[in-house]
Formats: sequence, structure tokens, C-alpha cells
Amino acid sequence: MASGSGVAVFEGNEDELPEGSVVTSSGRLSTAEQFVEPKLSDQPFTPVQLTRLDDALTLTSRETGLRFALYLGDLGADARKSAVDLHGRIEGFDEAVLVAVSPEQRQLEIVTGAEAKVRLPDRGAKLALMSMVASFKEGDLFGGMLSGLRMLADQAGNRP
Repeated sequence: MASGSGVAVFEGNEDELPEGSVVTSSGRLSTAEQFVEPKLSDQPFTPVQLTRLDDALTLTSRETGLRFALYLGDLGADARKSAVDLHGRIEGFDEAVLVAVSPEQRQLEIVTGAEAKVRLPDRGAKLALMSMVASFKEGDLFGGMLSGLRMLADQAGNRP
């Protein structure tokens, strides 16, 4: 490498460039350096899994006529109250079913609106909850949520 007037100009074999380097059209050597190791994703799901969950939410809502929603995160000291508050924020909450999961707290809440409860009784929600808990214990957060949605939709039945 040679330099002139404060600008480095590459003079050499381009095949011998270090990784992350390129010679620009003006002849300068541009090198990318990594200063911080990239962090592993903090996201619990891959993009493919997120797409599958989104598809499952869309299909269950379309088939049943109820609004299904998932929440994954901290539910605070009173998990039930937090889940009920979150459910109340869903547009058309009377016809909504919220599955709220807080893995760090080991909490799972299913909240149904007044209209949804008619089609999805507590017994049906408990069956789905038990199935999800079994998957979560095996370390399968994604599978548990997906199968829970399917079970809830099956319990609610098709749109009347």
C-alpha cells in the first residue's frame, strides 16, 4: 500500500486483500472492521416461526370468527390482572381470546371476552393450557403456542 497526500492508494494484487477489504474505483482501499461481536438474537422465534404463528392467528380467527391474540413477555407481579388489561386493549375484546405467556415467570394466562366465552368455555381453555404447559416444560415454546392456538380454535368451533 502506498499513500499520497493523506489518502491511501492500493498498489498490489487484489487477490491478496484482507477479508472485508475492497479497492474502490478511485483506487483507495476500503476495509470494514468489526468492533463488536454480534449478539445472538434475543428473539425467541425465528422469522419462519413468526410467520407460522401469524398464519395460525389469521386462520384461527378466520375459521372461528373470534379474534385470537398472543402476548409473550413479562406479565408483572399480578399476571392475571396484566393479562386482563392486555385483553381489554384488543379491538372487539368481547369476541377476543388472548393467550399471554411469560416464560421467565412461568406464567400462562388465557383470557376470553364475554362473547368468546360462550363458544370457548373454561374447560376447553384449560385443556389447551395444559397442552401448552406440557410443551413448554419440554422447552418447546413455539410448538406449545402453535398447538394451543389450534386446540382453542377446535374448542370454539367454526364461525356460526
